[in-house]
Amino acid sequence: MSKTAIISMWAYIGIALMITTLFFAERKFPKAIARMEENILAFLLTFITLLSFVQVILRYGFHSGIGGALELTSITFAWLILFGMSYGIRTSTHLGVDIFIRMLPPKAFKAVAIFGALATVLYAVILISADWLVIFGGKTNGGAVTYWSKMFQIDLGLEDVKYPSWFYEPLGLDERVKRWIAYLILPIGLSLLAYRSIQAMVDITKGKRELIIAGHEAEELVAENKDILKEKLTKGEDA
Repeated sequence: MSKTAIISMWAYIGIALMITTLFFAERKFPKAIARMEENILAFLLTFITLLSFVQVILRYGFHSGIGGALELTSITFAWLILFGMSYGIRTSTHLGVDIFIRMLPPKAFKAVAIFGALATVLYAVILISADWLVIFGGKTNGGAVTYWSKMFQIDLGLEDVKYPSWFYEPLGLDERVKRWIAYLILPIGLSLLAYRSIQAMVDITKGKRELIIAGHEAEELVAENKDILKEKLTKGEDA
């Protein structure tokens, strides 16, 4: 077994432990897990905003700047997207077109909704690792885990993102942040996407939710408040 294969095996074990821990933690502390996800996303978005703001001020106000700010912003944005995918599934906030399927009979609608969730699971699993497609005659191999394992093995650093000298010098570390640290979100984010999609598929099967995509909360909100809006407009005209 190659070194990359061994690293990949340990990565799969780590993913399994992460998902198992999340499953049991969410059953016991659902609100805490929800807040944790929201806080992580809020932190990433705040970090991107502040870093971009400070960089603009330094560049145009003081003709200076933060080294590696652009690369760090790009990586953080990737973390925001890849982590946010699973959050969007859990909260049913992904946009989608459901005009056609809502014209179907209830049983057909449910079957299509389950298929949509299953397709998302397969999408995530294929991106995690496409090696198993060989069973169906596919000629693909690798995936997020294999790619991350190779980055871990070759131990390359990022182009511009570096540790501060007070951190890496006493510890005898390389000044550049390793790529495998930045790319860790690939297997984590896709694994969370697969897990949340399986949860959504189970909930659709049990009738706890309709679709894996967003519902019609906006339409329902407008319908609920249309009389209030009409009343305010009428008062404004009278005034």
